[in-house]
Amino acid sequence: MKDLESEALTALKDCRANSALTVREVQEDVHRIIDSGYFSSCMPVAVDTRDGIRLVFQVEPNQEFRGLVCEGANVLPSKFVEDKFRDGYGKVVNIRHLDEVIESINGWYMERGLFGMVSGVEILSGGILRLQIAEAEVNDVSIRFLDRKTREPTVGKTKPETILRQLTTKKGQVYSLNQGKRDVETVLTMGIMEDVSIFPQPAGDTGKVDLVMNVVERVSGGFSAGGGISSGITSGPLSGLIGSFAYSHRNLFGKNQKVNVSLERGQIDSIFRINYTVPWIEGDDKRTQQSIMIQNSRTPGTLVHGNQPDNSNITIGRVTAGMEFSRPLRPKWSGTAGLTFQRAGAHDDKGDPVIKDFYSSPLTASGNTHDNMLLAKCECGYTGDLGSSMLVFSMEQGLPILPEWLSFNRVNARARTGAEVGPANLLLSLSGGNVLGKFSPHEAFAIGGTNSVRGYEEGAVGSGRSYVVGCGEISFPLFGPVDGALFADYGTDLGSGSSVPGDPAGARGKPGSGYGYGAGIRVESPLGPLRLEYAFNDKKTGRFHFGVGHRN
Repeated sequence: MKDLESEALTALKDCRANSALTVREVQEDVHRIIDSGYFSSCMPVAVDTRDGIRLVFQVEPNQEFRGLVCEGANVLPSKFVEDKFRDGYGKVVNIRHLDEVIESINGWYMERGLFGMVSGVEILSGGILRLQIAEAEVNDVSIRFLDRKTREPTVGKTKPETILRQLTTKKGQVYSLNQGKRDVETVLTMGIMEDVSIFPQPAGDTGKVDLVMNVVERVSGGFSAGGGISSGITSGPLSGLIGSFAYSHRNLFGKNQKVNVSLERGQIDSIFRINYTVPWIEGDDKRTQQSIMIQNSRTPGTLVHGNQPDNSNITIGRVTAGMEFSRPLRPKWSGTAGLTFQRAGAHDDKGDPVIKDFYSSPLTASGNTHDNMLLAKCECGYTGDLGSSMLVFSMEQGLPILPEWLSFNRVNARARTGAEVGPANLLLSLSGGNVLGKFSPHEAFAIGGTNSVRGYEEGAVGSGRSYVVGCGEISFPLFGPVDGALFADYGTDLGSGSSVPGDPAGARGKPGSGYGYGAGIRVESPLGPLRLEYAFNDKKTGRFHFGVGHRN
């Protein structure tokens, strides 16, 4: 009790011995005693003695804290609450300290974006503290479609369950503002919504909330045209320019399924492709995606076979069909597995199939006009925050279901990491691969070019059964969205060029290894960084390069 008496005396300000006091001053000291937090009541009593008036403050202390009952806390960790009250056990309850604990609990909810708070506190008989928590539980989640122009409610094309399955916020959960923001971002990444927002509203007098997600749908289908650059053409006044035309539908059957039909055409390149994608297979809880692809392509064979001395062109025609399944494995990690059939062969300028080039080197592995292969693919990838780090490992296995089908194993790995060095960014990348078994010459790893060793033409360093390419690059801001860059590349076929059927690299005098260095600029764009670079190779020959996006 002496501690409580000293707390009360410490709280006094105006009431002192041998002092004249007003009623107001006495009342203010009463409030100060109560505000100390240890007392539930305080009554000033004036006692007349022969020495004068004696002022006595009769106080009633709060109960000693003997236990805690916490009601309504479904997501608040019990250990968090216990830790806050542990030091006060067996001591007189201090209201000021209790207020601090309440603020701490409310802060826990605020930091996590949760709709929750302490709604009531009561000290029961026996020193039991009753803490009441009010958490806003989600009563219902609904989708409301809004017109693109009027923003009035309308009938949507997307099935509501297609959107609802994307949400991590479910009925019965405590509503989280942070979780709601992530759900909005997730729905936007579906690619079929123009605008998305969430509005919580009271669910009657239940203390729960109803969540209404307002969505504005994008135009789901349409035609598009554009252009780009092919890495397969290394000479000519319109080197590498291609045009494209496509039709796409982003929301087939109202289930966010996507179909894309595209045609790309260049000087020699032509690619006709049909893609059908199911972003999330129904009934699957692992967010597995399914993709079906059919493609007919015609690409230059210069990457491996180079330019022919008689100025004729070799093109590689491929008919491909396949199916892939991909899904998240864990945060930042994803996996892909698939099966692809490919029929590929070489053609001359007239489009006639050929089996040997100018050097009488074979253009197919089977000796026929076409090579057939059925490839089983497995891939695992990691992507860091903001794409600064990346790691991809893939393996393909040729399955010889029929005797003439090719059987080989191909592994490939790519890694990229970045770091800030003052105002500059350092980027390091490394890639490598190897093929075992019987494979087509045009499937060899081509080294050299914009996404390989700069300063060389595409595929001019080598074409091998194995390869390693490394790059170091440092970029720095110049002005606005424009950055400058200095870089150096090195690539090698690890001496495997001669093991490729027909040794196309040896016949064309490719060195098998080489390096390049240079400078360039980067301009940010919706497609990724636009890269304009000038590089010298180890033969002191300079060359311009233009690329879109990060290096592979």
